[in-house]
Amino acid sequence: MGETVLVTGGTGYVGGWAIVALLERGYDVRTTVRTLEKADAVRAAVGASERLSFAAADLTKDAGWDEAMQGVDYVLHVASPLGDENSTDAEALIVPARDGALRVLKAATRAGVRRVVMTSAANAASPASYKEDSVTDETLWTVDDPSLPAYRRSKTLAEKAAWDFIDSYDGPTELTTVLPGAVFGPILTANNVGTTQIIQRMLTGKMPGTPKIGLEVVDVRDLVDLHIRAMVSAEAGGQRFLGTGEFVWMRDIAEALKSRLGEQAKNVPTRQLPNFVVRLASISDPALKAITISLGRRNRHSTAKAEHILGWKPRPAAETVVECAKSLIAQGAVRR
Repeated sequence: MGETVLVTGGTGYVGGWAIVALLERGYDVRTTVRTLEKADAVRAAVGASERLSFAAADLTKDAGWDEAMQGVDYVLHVASPLGDENSTDAEALIVPARDGALRVLKAATRAGVRRVVMTSAANAASPASYKEDSVTDETLWTVDDPSLPAYRRSKTLAEKAAWDFIDSYDGPTELTTVLPGAVFGPILTANNVGTTQIIQRMLTGKMPGTPKIGLEVVDVRDLVDLHIRAMVSAEAGGQRFLGTGEFVWMRDIAEALKSRLGEQAKNVPTRQLPNFVVRLASISDPALKAITISLGRRNRHSTAKAEHILGWKPRPAAETVVECAKSLIAQGAVRR
């Protein structure tokens, strides 16, 4: 094919699957890692290929990004700086996410890259009131509010900074953003379970019950497919695309695992925890505190734009979570 794609964060969950999909489609792939010592771990996860190369670059530092962009046609910016998404220190998450996105974009424009496809989050296109039962699309921007979880604010502000930069830029490089929901699916290695930790915790029995939290489940393979479609489609430049999947409650996920995995899912809890119990527990558990804002919320996002323009269609949520669980078990990532 003769085209080179830079994937930021090759050690990440989405980054690893992006590398796999691009290699399968015949692209040359370069991926960034914070240090080149991590290259062997990436090769072990995605498979060795002479069309895969590495560049040392850290989203929190300027060094290495110009070199990483040399000869690159497209960029999939799927990486995020490391941080605790349950942190109450907003600036500790917002600043590196925003500055990292700008580092990638500035280096890409200096190199004349054709298009950067950046991973944002569906939470960057959600209504101000989390009590609303509504369906929103890409035209909505989340209003930044200090009361929102720091991680959600960081994704919104990083994407907004990226668009503000492109609006002030006069050159050939285009920007497209993809806004995923809850990303599950098979893992490539037990050393990196990514966002599948929720399924992992359910399988190990570490959850006493399921909170009334709704998730728009998207398979990591479908999410990567959406990124690649957005990368090559002539109509996708300058666009936002929601990449959410089917809306399901966590209890629905638990029941799907129970019904399809049998004995392997014996520790999965199906009892739904009352909202007041979750709120009480959140007083001493930061991880729970971050999700209380979503208890009982049924806000959903429309993927009509991605389906119409890009021909994208996500698979059913139950299929994704079951394959995710089977993968976690097969890779030895479930220890009771």
